[in-house]
Amino acid sequence: MVAGGESLIYFPGNNTKRLNKWTGLRSPEKEAAAVENIFAPWRMQYISVSKEQEGCIFCDFPKEDRDEERLILFRGRSCFVILNAFPYNPGHLMVAPYRHTCEYEGLEDVELFEMHRVAGRCIEALKRAMHPQGFNLGVNLGKVAGAGFDGHLHLHVVPRWNGDTNFMPVFTDVRVVAEELGATYRKLRDCWI
Repeated sequence: MVAGGESLIYFPGNNTKRLNKWTGLRSPEKEAAAVENIFAPWRMQYISVSKEQEGCIFCDFPKEDRDEERLILFRGRSCFVILNAFPYNPGHLMVAPYRHTCEYEGLEDVELFEMHRVAGRCIEALKRAMHPQGFNLGVNLGKVAGAGFDGHLHLHVVPRWNGDTNFMPVFTDVRVVAEELGATYRKLRDCWI
């Protein structure tokens, strides 16, 4: 504790004072007296959709003829690309096989090959449309590994930029996504090879 009852958190480089100003970190006494609000109304859609969603989006959405509305960017023979409606970053894509499976080791050779070949095409389109400085690719197998839809495996392709992360998700459980989904979809569709 320091003067005024504020708690300090040490960060490398001892940028503590400045970070306290940015984050509004306070002692429990001050927290009870003055709570700051961060409004993130787009999170309500995620909360309500995740409770209402029945079935499997990776099985159901490709059966519909509403690609732009469902954010389906590409359809291949054994897999497709869909823009993540609740992205980590703008341009967060997912490549999923049409076949409902949660077992990576059970993928057929054609599914495995096409999934990774299409991920390469995702990277090419993202480079053209958004100019990221790097990418994260990954598959979360099971709820404990972070899978939001754990019954149907999918490969995440997440574009990254220097400085694209900040304190918001760490301290507030809120992500700031800088671009509207429809604009991202159209930009990527126009750059798809």
